[in-house]
Amino acid sequence: MGRSPIVREMKQKFLPYLAFILFFNVSSLTYPPLAGAAVQNLTVYTDGEAPSKLAMTALVTAFHKANLNSHISLTVGPVGVAGVENIKAKLNAGTMADVFTNSVGSLFQALHPSRNLVDLTGEQWHSSVVTSFFKSVSVGPVIYGAPFGSAMGGGILYNKAIYRKLSLKIPLSWREFMANNAQIRAAGITPVIQTYADSWTAQLLILADGFNLLTSSPNFATLLTANRVQIASTPAAVLGFKHLEEIHRKGYQNSDYKSATLSKGIEYLAKGKGAHYPMLSFVDTELNERFPVLAKNVGIFAQPGLSKNSNGLTVWMPNGLFIPKSSKHIELAKRFIAFSVSTKGLEVMRKAVRPSGPYMIIGANLDGSESTITKEMLKYFESNGQTGPALEFLTIVKGPNLSEIAVRVGSGKISAILGAITYDADIRAESRRLGLPGWGKLG
Repeated sequence: MGRSPIVREMKQKFLPYLAFILFFNVSSLTYPPLAGAAVQNLTVYTDGEAPSKLAMTALVTAFHKANLNSHISLTVGPVGVAGVENIKAKLNAGTMADVFTNSVGSLFQALHPSRNLVDLTGEQWHSSVVTSFFKSVSVGPVIYGAPFGSAMGGGILYNKAIYRKLSLKIPLSWREFMANNAQIRAAGITPVIQTYADSWTAQLLILADGFNLLTSSPNFATLLTANRVQIASTPAAVLGFKHLEEIHRKGYQNSDYKSATLSKGIEYLAKGKGAHYPMLSFVDTELNERFPVLAKNVGIFAQPGLSKNSNGLTVWMPNGLFIPKSSKHIELAKRFIAFSVSTKGLEVMRKAVRPSGPYMIIGANLDGSESTITKEMLKYFESNGQTGPALEFLTIVKGPNLSEIAVRVGSGKISAILGAITYDADIRAESRRLGLPGWGKLG
């Protein structure tokens, strides 16, 4: 489900594999109450992306069956910028549905939650949610949202057949990862696949290092938002750039990295022409569509950091479910949210939409049909402290040109430190353009 800046960048690559369900174009859906029952009204809103639409339609249908005295209406809104503006307008006008979906993290903060959203702190379902999710739907200690759908991991996709052939172990530190790469190259196989024709893919070694960055500098997102730290002067924040630089310098990437596309990278990985691909787990869809047999040989591990004692997966969070303060049916809306994160609710969504990763629910049972990638991500979600949100879910501060800067670093055009300095300038210009507090005025 569309949920973040980088996800929107790669949407054009992903949506063709959802084309078979795009005809399902519900703009509204209404379930009347049981005749003679005391009526409870509930309105629900979600965006028009196929996964969101299918999952929410299934949830609304199931919730109505369990609450036959309810009158439930589902409205499907626009996607992208139009969808964001539509939600803001409805909140400002006091006409937002009783329950609605929205991106979490920085886009959630843009809704002015303390002014517009119902406080969900202390709800009973909290104990079943992976705690790292709450960071992306909170203001201070106050929690405003619940997870809707499955999460997506960012890390290192790897060819398991190559690992078995060379008797390699999953690396827990960057040093171990580079040692594996040396063995892989010695065997005549490309160690790290890079696909700069789709420039957004060049960011992954930087973005998927988010868990390691925040482990080393827990307050980095807050300080960056307030313009109190910079990338180039924060050693842990520069590491992603240095990783790009090192892989290029040692010749560990495919020779056609400049012209290779995302689809070509997936092919190289599936066919064992490359061992590692820094990537988001969403590519599981195309991988299984094109290579249903070989896909079983593709797994994922967290991008290693400096220390093997701190290893965890950077997570792109699912959308959130929220209740506006303007709702006149808050208690029923809370019941709907509780249902959505329950075992029954997850089962309903799983049957409607194949998950792109684990759910942000502790102990959520998958049905065994999930991909190898999803199954391998589970171990991180099942251990406390081994997942953390990508930086973009914790701060609105982000420069628009990271893709191009990453390509230049990964191609050896500029050094890692110059890449970090350039990105700091990019962040500064964008933050001033947006008029963010503490960043001064543009010009």
